[in-house]
This record gives sequence, C-alpha cells and structure tokens, in this order.
Amino acid sequence: MRTSPNRLVGTIFGAVYLLVGALGFAYTGGVGFVATQGGLILGIFEVNPLHNIAHLLIGAALLIAGLSSVVAAKTVNIVVGAAYLLLGIVGFFLAGTGANILALNTPDHFLHLASAIVLLGVGLGAERASRRSAAVA
Repeated sequence: MRTSPNRLVGTIFGAVYLLVGALGFAYTGGVGFVATQGGLILGIFEVNPLHNIAHLLIGAALLIAGLSSVVAAKTVNIVVGAAYLLLGIVGFFLAGTGANILALNTPDHFLHLASAIVLLGVGLGAERASRRSAAVA
C-alpha cells in the first residue's frame, strides 16, 4: 500500500466515509428515511438515514478496494470520484426540491466536489505518474 497512492487514498477515504456514515445515525433520530431535510453533522453537513447508508456503502467499497489491490483501488476511486462529481453538480439543482432524497445542502455539494477532485485526480493520474518516475530512475 505504501507504493500506491490509489490504495492509500481509497483506504483513508473508505475509513472516513464509514465513520461518517455510522456517526450520522446519531444525528438522524426522528428524521424520515428519505427526508429532504435532516440532522447536521458538525453543525453544517445535512444527513438523513439514506444519506448515512450511502456513506456506509461508499466507505465499504473504497476501503475494501484500497485493501485489495492497486487495480481495484484505482477503479473504485475513479467510479466513486465520477459519481461524487455528478452528485456535487446536480446537488445544487436538487436543493429545496422533493427530489433531494439525500437531504443535501450547500456544504455537502462542496464536500462532494472536493472528494471528487481528490479521488479522480489520484485515480486517473497517480499510478501513471508513479510508473513514469520509476521508468526515468
């Protein structure tokens, strides 16, 4: 794992998303499963139970891939990064509508976009850069 940025990022992001998903349930007592407004983690990130489950599933996928192999980590980082990029953009248009089944708010959108940049950046470029630098040495 030390030689693979994809495995490292996948493992770290996976563990964080698992933690956030589990922690989210402490803030969503009494919140409807797909409520358009939810509890606030850290006082700013809105979540509902469906959002928490999404974090758990994404965290598990990232962690398992990160612990498995470079190819698995790279693939999951790219897929999750692309999904977060799409969610980060579309989320701005869902806010305040009945389609906002994940109870997303503006800080969520920016966090999803930041996650997308890191996951896609590492997924699309890190191993290629490692191979190039190894070939030069």
